[in-house]
Amino acid sequence: MANPDLSALWEEHTAHEFATRDTEATLRTMVEDAYVNHVPVLTGGRGKAELRRFYSTDFIPKMPPDTKLTPVSRTVGQDQLVDEMIFSFTHSIEMPWMLPGIAPTNKRVEIPLVAIVRFRDGKLAHEHIYWDQASVLKQIGLLTDPALPVRGAETARKVIGGR
Repeated sequence: MANPDLSALWEEHTAHEFATRDTEATLRTMVEDAYVNHVPVLTGGRGKAELRRFYSTDFIPKMPPDTKLTPVSRTVGQDQLVDEMIFSFTHSIEMPWMLPGIAPTNKRVEIPLVAIVRFRDGKLAHEHIYWDQASVLKQIGLLTDPALPVRGAETARKVIGGR
């Protein structure tokens, strides 16, 4: 595929993850040896067999119904895209991909999230997804020590508002 539109490929991929919630359509946007790494908790998978299990059991059906992605910035290179966004949700269901082993707290969470996505042959080759896990844990009530240098939803608001 000559000069693929990386933004369009990424938009298609995320539409299948968050809108159509279709594992097989998500996988069709990826190369055979693709991998996903949610860096703070090391969830994801390598290769389509692992990714099929991950997307169909730990990710797509474990996305809270009020999940919202708010774009902040996007940088597109020749074979890589970097997306900065605000990821917000209510922790109303178990989320093994982000909060493995943590029962729902029904707390609202807003965090900056960065996705670094590499492409090959017109498809996604890998995703490195970063977020501040300490901020998530603070917002759901698991980090309560006020002496810790950890902030909550204000980190997301500062990314959007700059203050």
